[in-house]
Amino acid sequence: MLQTFDERNRDLIVNINGELVHRDQAAVSPFDSVVQGGDAVWEGLRLYDGRIFKLLEHLSRLRGSAMALAFDVIPSDDAIIAEIKRTLEANQMTDGVHIRLTLTRGVKITSGMDPRLNQSGPTLIVLAEHKPPVYGRDGVSLITSSVRRFPPDCLDPKIHHANLIPSILAKIEANVAGVDDALMLDTRGFVAETNATHVFVVQGGDVSTSRTVACPEGITRATVLKLCHDHGIPCAERDVSLSEVYQADEVFCTGTMGELVAVATVDGRSIGDAQPGSITQRLSELFGALTKSEGYEVC
Repeated sequence: MLQTFDERNRDLIVNINGELVHRDQAAVSPFDSVVQGGDAVWEGLRLYDGRIFKLLEHLSRLRGSAMALAFDVIPSDDAIIAEIKRTLEANQMTDGVHIRLTLTRGVKITSGMDPRLNQSGPTLIVLAEHKPPVYGRDGVSLITSSVRRFPPDCLDPKIHHANLIPSILAKIEANVAGVDDALMLDTRGFVAETNATHVFVVQGGDVSTSRTVACPEGITRATVLKLCHDHGIPCAERDVSLSEVYQADEVFCTGTMGELVAVATVDGRSIGDAQPGSITQRLSELFGALTKSEGYEVC
C-alpha cells in the first residue's frame, strides 16, 4: 500500500500558527521542538460532508497528551476549531478530507532538549488534504515486525506523541517484505497494533482487540467497540497472541486514516478465505452509517 499524489492537493493552503500559506511556502523553524526532538503531539481527523467525526474526542486526546508532556500553553478547543475552519475554508474543502493536526512545544531560544528553552508558546499546524481512506477494500497483507511496542513503564502509549521512529522502522520491514503494513507485538509477545492501525480478531463470532498496554487509545477503536456493544456483537479487550491471529476467522484493522479494513494475510498465512468476513463487513457498514449521521459541523 503506497499512497499516491492527489492532484487536488497541488496548491494546498497550510495553516501554521494561524498563518495561511501555500504548501510550497510553509515553514517550521529549525528551532521548533518538533524539529529538535520530535517534541509534539498530533491527531488525525476525517471530514465527512462538512462534519469532522469525533472531533471533540480527538481534541481531548490531544490535550491529554500535551498535558502529559507538560506543555506550558495548550490552545483551547475553540481556538483550534477556529483554525481548522479557516484552513478548510481557504482550501474550499467539505468532504473526503484528512486533517493532520500537530501541536508542538514551540520554538526554542537556542537548540537543546530542555523545555525551559521554549519561551514563545506552542506551534499549531493544521494540514488538510483531499484524501479518501488509504486502504483498499479487498484486504491488506501484514508481516510481524521485529520492532516491539513500548510498555507504559518505558513510554506510556497514552501519550499520542509525534516521535514515530518505531512505527517507521516497522513500516520499513513491511516495505522490504513487499506487504502493506507490519504487525507489532509488545515486549511480552502479545499483539499491540500495526505500525499505523489497531488490530481486531474475530473467532467464532467473538471480536477481540488488544488491551491498551502497548498501543494508544484509538478513537476509531473505541467507536468499533461501542458498535459491537450496541449491536449485540460479543467483544472483549484482552491479550491476543500471534497464533490466535493466524487461526482467526477474520482480522481487521481500524484507524482514522483508513477506517476499517480487512486483513487478508499475516506472515504468508491466509486469514479465513483472505476476503473481508461477515463481521468485518457488518461493522464497516455500521461505521459508515455513523460517519454519515454524526460529527462536529465545521463547514
